[in-house]
Amino acid sequence: MNDHQHYFQSRIFIRGTIKVLTGLHIGGNSTEMSIGGADSIVIRDPVTNQPLIPGSSLRGKMRSLVEKCRNEFSLEAKNGKFEGNPGKNPKNITTRLFGVSASEKESVIPQRLIVRDAMLQNAEILENAKNTDMPMTEVKTEVAIDRVTSRANPRQIERVPAGAVFEFEMVLSLYGDDSEDEYLSLVFEGMQLLQDDYLGGHGARGYGRVKFNVSKLSRKKVEDYQNRLDAQTMEYDIPDSLRA
Repeated sequence: MNDHQHYFQSRIFIRGTIKVLTGLHIGGNSTEMSIGGADSIVIRDPVTNQPLIPGSSLRGKMRSLVEKCRNEFSLEAKNGKFEGNPGKNPKNITTRLFGVSASEKESVIPQRLIVRDAMLQNAEILENAKNTDMPMTEVKTEVAIDRVTSRANPRQIERVPAGAVFEFEMVLSLYGDDSEDEYLSLVFEGMQLLQDDYLGGHGARGYGRVKFNVSKLSRKKVEDYQNRLDAQTMEYDIPDSLRA
């Protein structure tokens, strides 16, 4: 990559909501579980105790789906085990959008996409719901059957219920000669792939179906930062599938 391609060009802000269509489970950690609590809990904001969608979960799933869709991800057999081999070629647009970790860098590849944590928007509705089991969530009991002994092993999984709405923000940074349309199209491709897949765990059992609604696009160019100006609303053809 040439030096001039490192120059900052602009930043695009993609904002909207994520609606949960089927129970969503993105696991959290807890050092203390109350009696009668779920076996597997969801991640929550430590201050508000509200469920959230980590930006890392959202970004990671989008990257995985786009890499597979564009044939930039493969499985390799090593020592009798299959290991993922994501594409790291700087010529691949997926690599240029999501970047690579510092330990994997063979050349300078600016990270272009930031995905922020998505915070719960309709907490009051969930708090007042009559059929929730834990604060703003439901507990789904599942039974795993041992195929050899036929023994039933019940487990309780906490889920964010269908109808929960989260506010999301993604920030796309462009450099040098980057094509705005090319990178925005790739971000929207990842969102569309995710809508047709699932977010979080247990997707094969129906969990984690979500719907995006992109409500606003705005742009802030390098000169806007220099002149202390706010981001300007963009006119852009957002895919119909990403609208409410």
